[in-house]
Amino acid sequence: MLRPVAPHRGLTREIAERIAGEITSAKLAPGAKLPTEQEMVAAMGVSRTVVREAVAALRAQGLVVTRQGAGAFVAPDIESRPFRLAFDGLPSIAEVLEVMELRASVEVEAAAIAAGRGTTAARRRVGRALVAIDAALRRGESAIDEDFAFHHAIAAATGNPQFLHFLEYLGRFVIPRQSIRVAAHRPEGQRAYLDTFQREHVAIHDAIAAGDSTAAREAMRLHLGNSQARYRRLAAEMPELRR
Repeated sequence: MLRPVAPHRGLTREIAERIAGEITSAKLAPGAKLPTEQEMVAAMGVSRTVVREAVAALRAQGLVVTRQGAGAFVAPDIESRPFRLAFDGLPSIAEVLEVMELRASVEVEAAAIAAGRGTTAARRRVGRALVAIDAALRRGESAIDEDFAFHHAIAAATGNPQFLHFLEYLGRFVIPRQSIRVAAHRPEGQRAYLDTFQREHVAIHDAIAAGDSTAAREAMRLHLGNSQARYRRLAAEMPELRR
């Protein structure tokens, strides 16, 4: 942990992640005292402000507690802290894929439930969200907000508010194109990608509109599975985005 930090990344985030790694791997046990600010400044070659911001980020994540005059300590109840995502978004394809797997475990079933018991009004909202994506794509936009609204409408159509809470918690991470621009180095590849995912959206919508739970489940599974495959290909093409 106490080694110089490379300057090319966000220093606050890198230090926070490094300390978090020591905590989650149990190298720093619950209740253990963190190195002092002076020790971290000297060992990592960063300013006191950067160290303080990193500790503040860890405290906000529930990993660290501070005691006046005594320093920073690993939270004693670390194992019971609430579920949280990364400190500052999803900077790598590997982390995008991890969240996409988590999404699939929830959204595949959400699509099936929406098809099976969604009201007529709820299904129409899914349809309107699909049309909004089409309109955004025709304007030459990436349709990120509209894509999220489509998945949000499906979650709402389940009639179970917990599906909505889950997507709202993930927020922008639901649409990882915000974190990594897919095939940004090839505009034509970007357009083909957008057209492909919209065809997958159409299949999901049509199954939900028809009340076919099995087809909706499989259409969503295919959509999210294909998305994961696209990001794995991107990782192979652009190794610098893997971590």
